[in-house]
Amino acid sequence: MSQNNLALQDKKTDKELYSYQKGAINQIFEKFETAPDDYHLLYQLPTGGGKTVIFSEMVRQYLKTHKKKVLVMTHRVELCKQTSVMLTSFGVTNKVVDSKANLDDQENYSCYVAMVETLNNRLNDGILDISDVGLVIIDEAHYNSFTKLFKFFENSFILGVTATPLSSNKDLPMKGNYSELIAGETIESLIENEFLARAEVYQYDMGLTSLEIGSNGDYTVKSSEDLYSSPAMLDKLLEAYKKHSNGKKALIFNNGINTSIMVYHTFREAGLPIMHLDNTATKKQRKQILKWFKETPDAILTSVSILTTGFDEPTIDTIILNRATKSLTLYYQMIGRGSRILNNKSKFTVIDLGNNNYRFGPWGADLDWQTIFRSPNYFMDRLKDDEAIEGDFKHEMPEELRAEFAKSEEVYFDVKQVYRDATFGGESSKVVLERSIEQHAKICIENSEDVYDALALAKQLGGDIDVRIDMYAKCISKSTYNFLSWLRDDYRKKLNAYLRANFDEDFEKIHGHPPID
Repeated sequence: MSQNNLALQDKKTDKELYSYQKGAINQIFEKFETAPDDYHLLYQLPTGGGKTVIFSEMVRQYLKTHKKKVLVMTHRVELCKQTSVMLTSFGVTNKVVDSKANLDDQENYSCYVAMVETLNNRLNDGILDISDVGLVIIDEAHYNSFTKLFKFFENSFILGVTATPLSSNKDLPMKGNYSELIAGETIESLIENEFLARAEVYQYDMGLTSLEIGSNGDYTVKSSEDLYSSPAMLDKLLEAYKKHSNGKKALIFNNGINTSIMVYHTFREAGLPIMHLDNTATKKQRKQILKWFKETPDAILTSVSILTTGFDEPTIDTIILNRATKSLTLYYQMIGRGSRILNNKSKFTVIDLGNNNYRFGPWGADLDWQTIFRSPNYFMDRLKDDEAIEGDFKHEMPEELRAEFAKSEEVYFDVKQVYRDATFGGESSKVVLERSIEQHAKICIENSEDVYDALALAKQLGGDIDVRIDMYAKCISKSTYNFLSWLRDDYRKKLNAYLRANFDEDFEKIHGHPPID
């Protein structure tokens, strides 16, 4: 190692670490002293907690007290560059091992930063000497691409760092590659101590049963694009933004480039400032778009997964999940992009259009990471599927339709509960639809002057009727297309017949006087 490099390692960093960050470093260094040289340790800390700061200070301290080298691995070029800059700011001279790197001077460096694929190629070609690497740090360790490199570091202490210690591949759990997990500060603790902003979540009840699961365990791009590119979904997204975050800086996550492009056109046609970014953009385009996003107060950026890691923009006010995911890691990564503290920013908005909050629970909930690390399948198998999630929805009338029934205190009818009560009492399931028809008739009569008004209102209840029929069909486990079609037609006929036969009598019961002729 050169004298110049030694001097830089001994340089006092001007960065001040928080107490929880110092505590984490002490915990990890204790493992250095007691665990074997080839120990695999995993450290968890939420997005925004400063994982890069922690391991940069660790590298600095390690190189002062050990006569071995350090290698930091990342899975993306942006993270590679950011990590190198952070290490340099801590006084650690480092060599970036990328596809263009000249390694003739590698012996002058005690710290390397490399992207996983480039490193794999260099090691297989025997170009990089790693015989003296004592510490290997893996950023975003939940990605499985790193595991193929472990064979090169059989005598090194491996430290994986991640916000979510849950493998990206269900068949390759992290406990298979790491001996132990150290869980850092919780999101709630970081919020309470003003290190992170609090999320205000607006969730929409979404019908997602048309989505298909791919081989990677998450929803396929094709089925997602079929759903989220529809005019109805694009309108819902635009409406949600205007209602909860109009005029505020927003980052939209989509599952598919076509969806993101359609989102771009939808918002642009509405006169809103928006740009689209995906992984086909050139470095120059990406830089220009992110500069515009940073500098424009009400900017909206619609994207496809590319900004889930290695991207920090504290000025973001709103995160929109315009997609569903089965990945807890992705869920936390997406929302975490809005959690950075800035000036007076103590909270940010999350708009969930993918039932993600129902599936995983609130972002920042006190997850038991130790249990998830030890028993990931147990955790994943307990997540609700889409049918179960949607079965718990309480259907609400659209606001415009609800206004037509303004005189009714309650318009909701709980099909599932009425079905449970009926079957428990030994009644036929048919009474559920009979009671539903009576309740629909009641709210029509409450808001009518004559039978013709009531029949006109009944005609507007088509969507509400369809929801009740679908729920009833699920209760009785019978849902063929012909059966549902017949039920819907039969329901409408019986509702109209009921109104004609009972309007005068029911009107007097409700209003206390007969209808005026």
